[in-house]
Amino acid sequence: MIRLLSQKTCTCIAALLLFTMHAFAQNPVTGKVTDAKDGSPIPGVTVTVKGTTTAAQTQSDGTFSIAASGGTTLVFTSVGYVTQETTAGNAVSISLVQSNQQLNEVVVIGYGSARKKDLTGAVTAISSRDFVKGAITSPEQLIAGKVAGVSIINAGGAPGASSTIRIRGGASLSASNDPLIVIDGVPLDNFSGTENNIKGSPNALSMINPNDIETFNILKDASATAIYGSRASNGVIIITTKRGRKGKPAFNFSTLLSVSTIAKKADVLSANEFRDYVNNYPDATVEQKALLGDANTDWQDEIYQTALSTDNNLSITGGIKNVPFRVSVGYLNQEGILSTANLSRASASINVSPMLFDNHLKIDINLKGANTKSYFPEEGAIGAAISFDPTQPVYSSSAKYGAYTQWLDEGTVSGLNSLAPRNPVGILEQRKNVSDANRSIGNIQLDYKLHWLPELRANVNLGYDVSKGSGNITVSDSAATDYKRFEFPSGSGQYHSGRKEEYLGRKSNTLAEFYLNYVKDLKSIDSRIDVMAGTAYQEFKTTNYNFPNYALDGVMDPNSVPNFDKDVPENRLLSYYGRINYGYKSRYLLTASIRTDGSSRFSPENRWGVFPSAAFAWRMKDEIFLRNSNTISDFKLRVGYGVTGQQEGIGNYDYISYYAVSNLTAQYQFGDKFYQMYRPGGYYQNRKWEQTATSNIGLDFGFMDNRITGSIDYYFKKTKDLLNLIAQPAGINFANEIVANVGNMENRGIEFLINVNPVRTKDINWDISFNVTHNKNKITNLTQFVDPGFPGNPTGDINGGTGTKIQINSVGYPRSSFYVYQQVYDDNGKPIENLFVDQNGDGTINANDLYRFKNPDAQVLMGASSSITYKNWSAGFVARASIGNYAYNNVYSNSGTSTNIFGIEKVLKNASANLLETGFKGDVGDFRLSDYYIQNASFLRMDNINVGYNVGKILGNKANLRITGNVQNVFVITKYDGLDPEISDGIDKQFYPRPRVFVLGANLNF
Repeated sequence: MIRLLSQKTCTCIAALLLFTMHAFAQNPVTGKVTDAKDGSPIPGVTVTVKGTTTAAQTQSDGTFSIAASGGTTLVFTSVGYVTQETTAGNAVSISLVQSNQQLNEVVVIGYGSARKKDLTGAVTAISSRDFVKGAITSPEQLIAGKVAGVSIINAGGAPGASSTIRIRGGASLSASNDPLIVIDGVPLDNFSGTENNIKGSPNALSMINPNDIETFNILKDASATAIYGSRASNGVIIITTKRGRKGKPAFNFSTLLSVSTIAKKADVLSANEFRDYVNNYPDATVEQKALLGDANTDWQDEIYQTALSTDNNLSITGGIKNVPFRVSVGYLNQEGILSTANLSRASASINVSPMLFDNHLKIDINLKGANTKSYFPEEGAIGAAISFDPTQPVYSSSAKYGAYTQWLDEGTVSGLNSLAPRNPVGILEQRKNVSDANRSIGNIQLDYKLHWLPELRANVNLGYDVSKGSGNITVSDSAATDYKRFEFPSGSGQYHSGRKEEYLGRKSNTLAEFYLNYVKDLKSIDSRIDVMAGTAYQEFKTTNYNFPNYALDGVMDPNSVPNFDKDVPENRLLSYYGRINYGYKSRYLLTASIRTDGSSRFSPENRWGVFPSAAFAWRMKDEIFLRNSNTISDFKLRVGYGVTGQQEGIGNYDYISYYAVSNLTAQYQFGDKFYQMYRPGGYYQNRKWEQTATSNIGLDFGFMDNRITGSIDYYFKKTKDLLNLIAQPAGINFANEIVANVGNMENRGIEFLINVNPVRTKDINWDISFNVTHNKNKITNLTQFVDPGFPGNPTGDINGGTGTKIQINSVGYPRSSFYVYQQVYDDNGKPIENLFVDQNGDGTINANDLYRFKNPDAQVLMGASSSITYKNWSAGFVARASIGNYAYNNVYSNSGTSTNIFGIEKVLKNASANLLETGFKGDVGDFRLSDYYIQNASFLRMDNINVGYNVGKILGNKANLRITGNVQNVFVITKYDGLDPEISDGIDKQFYPRPRVFVLGANLNF
């Protein structure tokens, strides 16, 4: 029997059906997720309907679409960002705030990674979101001013110029003070010094495209660096490049256009000031006054230019059958502000990261390559522009030397005055130095998690870093250079002009590593252990080719190398290492490591060095008395101690008496030809590892839900057995100086870092970061036996005096302290030439009256940065300060005298404007060694001001556009009178000016 449903029941069923249909017919909610720091889109953000399993991910342009009804709550989560919620509407726009101190964030350390909350050492991580913005040529510039305890001083304004990188002040004297740099697991060779660089490249690091870098992890204390043992005394910088992500391919294109101008010129006499000085100088002769010209030439304006540069990069990120990949290409073309200077770089990188065998085998393949082409101008033009007579024109009526005005002396073979400066424009335009350099870095890393024991991983890392650089130098046969002419055959009177030089070099660095890693949670005792042990082999080889030089007519210069011999220095490292991390209740953390390195640079009896470390951390935040605190969100105490080694800065074979090709000044003549011979080099058999022991105590903190985070560290470094260049008594060695283990040095300091997020709203986010470092170094021993009368080892060559040194390494003082006379001044505060204080009161002014006065190392370093976003707008700045660093103004001491103007017969040279202040003659005495020229070089530099705007969807909603603009080297506040106060070695000689750079950029995601 069929029963009819009641009207009430039918109504309920109809309502239920309508509700169900509505639920299944929800309109998708769309929106966009951006970074609150700079407004850039964030791909890969997980968007979840709260309380359900419905989820979606943002695309490369930050957009998403998810099935959700209006009024429901959406949750946004992404690694490195604070989780946020919002109510779903027709269109959702949300900005995520970075959580740089997120405790579960993974940080790359030596041979593996660790959660930030589990770190026991002094480690700082900087991601691409916090990099310095703008026209960045070399990777280290991305973090300048961003990390406490890290100083990065660019060598000057040349395209691709290198930087002096110091972590906690360095730890050596004659050996390298550069940190070890590791890229994607491949430790790089040390490229400090011209002789170690890639031939034809201005800077080895500039051959790595900064746009491919994802993170920097800086290991500062020995408990973190000791796992790298050798070469880790000066810290470790681990660079990780960008990786692929699963999903459909996403494209990113960025372009930058920059304009560089000279920010400041050297202060020299103008043409009118120069005429007035010469005409009014009481000792000037009629002949000297007659040398004055009628021109008004600013030689610095003649050699400097407004430089244009472009930097374009394209990357593709995605996955093919769940195999993540990233491919990128880039092209940089950078002009220098010194005329004719240019650097072009073409680069490419590939990363493939498949997971096989049910995710038990992870394969990481990284390949990076770059080709750079450089045009190196002769930087001697900078010094010539300072000294060349400003009353002379650039060109003369005579075409003998390319129509460039030169100082002549018909009594010489060349017709030139050999002591006079050369025309700066001619120097640049009549000499060409072009190069072509290639570099490739790559590795394959296999990480296998054993199927039958998943807690155990086996890791194999095979890597390489190879480079080749070549180039040639051509000097015009009309160039006014002293070395362009030679007589051949000798005594024939036949002179050959012009110059052709060729150079070629290759470098290779190969790596093979294997380690086992066992990680186990022991829940029964509330513990976690992480044990690692491994071995590594690394080989470094350099091949330098020695080519003869030729005149432009093809005749070989008899004073150059007469053959095509090549020198192939090489060295090897064999290492064994292990580390254990133990955590109890996730708040008591212990790390211990040990590494032993064997280096072929030492004799067999001293070959091996052992480098241990230990560290402890206490996460006080997880204790009962802080666990429920709403104010304190993170609180961790760290203590550590470790020993690291040093073997850079010494020869590969000089622990034995070896033979090498002599230099050009030591040749033997047979007939009409000159030959370089093999001769023995200096040796020191007892050389051993330089070792640095470092103690560190630190505190990590966070307040108000990590709206305020930071750290404070105190460290003490003691280096013993310094690799130090010392003199050898005559007759006991084949060299007058050798590198031996003599001396001790100490470094101590305090670092403080704080990050504040004072404003965090829907539309506005403001971040502020500040770091300060105080560091002092002191030499505690320099001799094998106590010698109170030993003043120290002179160092620091200066221009203007043959063999004159301005610095000294002395016991009880900081390294490279200035060693000078104390200047005496008149009643008006004007220095009295060659009148100095008699320090020892013996009535005679001599070397015994020199005293140690200041040094180039800053006592305090500061860095500050800020970023603010308002809706689609963003703005920020990066500033640095250096306090307590001093510089020797060698431009003043070398050119600020009347003798500099009149000292060469039949020649006038320009002078520094400082001459008008001192009135120094400079013809006799030790005036160059006066402390008058030691100046306070403390400074505040506004490195970068940037602004950006997120335009949004373009090209039919297929792409997202963001435009940016910034200014670099905005201003410098300093008392220093020279061109630039930031001089790494403290001696201001011939400095390539750092330009002011204006940059316009665009970034397109599609």
